[in-house]
Amino acid sequence: MDLVGLLKSQFLCHLVFCYVFIASGLIVNTIQLLTLLLWPINKQLFRKINCRLSYCISSQLVLLLEWWSGTECVIYTDPQAYPKYGKENAIVVLNHKFEIDFLCGWSLAERFGVLGGSKVLAKKELAYVPIIGWMWYFTEMVFCTRKWEQDRKTVSKSLLHLRDYPEKYFFLIHCEGTRFTEKKHQISMQVAQAKGLPSLKHHLLPRTKGFAVTVRSLRNVVSAVYDCTLNFRNNENPTLLGVLNGKKYHADLYVRRIPLEEVPEDEAECSAWLHKLYQEKDAFQEEYARTGTFPETPMVPPRRPWTLVNWLFWASLLLYPFFRFLVNMVSSGSSLTLAGVVLLFFVGCPPSKD
Repeated sequence: MDLVGLLKSQFLCHLVFCYVFIASGLIVNTIQLLTLLLWPINKQLFRKINCRLSYCISSQLVLLLEWWSGTECVIYTDPQAYPKYGKENAIVVLNHKFEIDFLCGWSLAERFGVLGGSKVLAKKELAYVPIIGWMWYFTEMVFCTRKWEQDRKTVSKSLLHLRDYPEKYFFLIHCEGTRFTEKKHQISMQVAQAKGLPSLKHHLLPRTKGFAVTVRSLRNVVSAVYDCTLNFRNNENPTLLGVLNGKKYHADLYVRRIPLEEVPEDEAECSAWLHKLYQEKDAFQEEYARTGTFPETPMVPPRRPWTLVNWLFWASLLLYPFFRFLVNMVSSGSSLTLAGVVLLFFVGCPPSKD
């Protein structure tokens, strides 16, 4: 392990990231709370401000993937469709096989400049989680209980609110509903067989109702569906802990732009269309497993500097008082304080196993 790799794996580095994320996140959440005063006066200004406040939080996680880990993501797509990415609203359909696939979706949004305004379909319980959940609440994220009878009206209502959203956004959705595992796949294929649907090898059976209501609610506002199929080279199995430890992964993402006019309006026909889409995604994954590549032209959108600039701003603002506090503690001369600092050092910087 080289010196940089060793440094990235140290607990003290992780502690710095966590401190900056939590402290800045709580500050941003407080500011977001104050912006509620704007809602009855100027709703669109409230939304624009919260898009930028949201970016202050979500971009820190993207920074870990793009700058700290250095993970590379090659996009395979139609060169004629590429210039439209980031310049239109889109529904992004992601496969859900890897622990960091949501982070790759955020990275895609960041590379095309729409991370701050982008949306997800998330569990309702997450709205009560400080920092990320509260941030999502203020940016009008769409929450669901996964009980369709309860969600039908609430999800549709939330989506309709996005029709006049002032910022460009990707609406990221995992139609499989949960991350792929062999056990879940076996159960899912039993359901597919009972319903007379074709089996899938690399995906779970998509849940069609949420997708259908999303398309119906955002039609004429969203221009296209971006069908995104993600995989990693050399059978890599990326984890969030690996990203935090600075491990570099190599992602390949196949992006197909499908104009929304091609998605049927009728719910039953839309469901059939989505099942066909997942059969095609399965074929792409099978081809990738055989050849190690996706169709279309490989492209690498450049990393934007703003995730790094944002983190450096918050780090410079928050780390100085933090380290000054530590220095004051050490200079106090307390034996207990000194022992605690020494213990923290040894826990944070364990000896290398190499």
